[in-house]
Amino acid sequence: MYAEFYGLSTRPFQLTPDARFFFESSVHRQAMAYLVYGLHHAEGFIIITGEVGAGKTILVDNLLTTISPESFVAAKIVTSQLGGEDLLHLVAAGFGIAQEGLPKGAMLQRISDFVLAQHRLGKRALLIVDEAQNLSFEALEELRMLSNIVIDKTMALQSFLLGQPQFRAILGSPGLEQLRQRVTAAYHLGPLNEGETRAYVEHRLRRANWKGDPHFTEAAFPMIHQYTQGVPRRINTLCSRLLLYGFLEQLHTLTASAVEKVATDLQDEIAGVSEPPPGADGLDKPTTGEGLAVVVERLAHLEKSVDKHERLIRRAIEIAANYFQGGRM
Repeated sequence: MYAEFYGLSTRPFQLTPDARFFFESSVHRQAMAYLVYGLHHAEGFIIITGEVGAGKTILVDNLLTTISPESFVAAKIVTSQLGGEDLLHLVAAGFGIAQEGLPKGAMLQRISDFVLAQHRLGKRALLIVDEAQNLSFEALEELRMLSNIVIDKTMALQSFLLGQPQFRAILGSPGLEQLRQRVTAAYHLGPLNEGETRAYVEHRLRRANWKGDPHFTEAAFPMIHQYTQGVPRRINTLCSRLLLYGFLEQLHTLTASAVEKVATDLQDEIAGVSEPPPGADGLDKPTTGEGLAVVVERLAHLEKSVDKHERLIRRAIEIAANYFQGGRM
């Protein structure tokens, strides 16, 4: 509803990665340069690491929009705790290779045949592996073995590995020396600075046909950076809730105090979700003294949270009713 209220063509701060909203900050520009460098050299592994929500996925999605489908065939997989053979099944599925019931050796051969066939058609195969920190040692070894598919002294299958910071430590393991030797480029995607945070917010708003409504005061942007530490996904979460709050309160100017209120509400909600369930800390048992004080404090916090959400819901219903009555929905 807030998109219509502010005259926006879409929700500018959705959490799902969308290459249309790619913002080229200084760190994303450097990371893109590493990706392009590795792509043009057609060899080795390209490693991109960054905190959760740093923008690794949208970075690669943006790269894929710039390459010709006549020159490349790409598969993107998201990993969990997989063994080596499970990874091969995902790779085959990503490229659309039939592999039901095949033993490991036959599946490897079918992947190799597919990649070499693409090469004869003038196409290079790209494999993008997201959440690479979840890969087992065996799975990483299978990726290394896939990099052995070579034709005319050129690597026929190139892999981009995206992972959280701990993936760098995993790559430093003694048993992965051969894989490390095949890393062509590696880059760690850091957060946005304060100026880039403002530019990022305004960029995404403009992509949604923003015409200055809502107006953000000068003091609002440093507050957004303070609460998000410049991490894009955190910015999206905060600003999406900020626009919802502005809609519910019928605000056309968003101030630092509005940012602080929304950020505080989000922190309270996260704290409430992360609290242990009844019984996990003994709160379902009779308590006295200090333990009773903790129970009272938590009950008071819960009552306050419920009251806050009831007020928000009532306000949303009231505004929605006005929209219906006015024929605007």
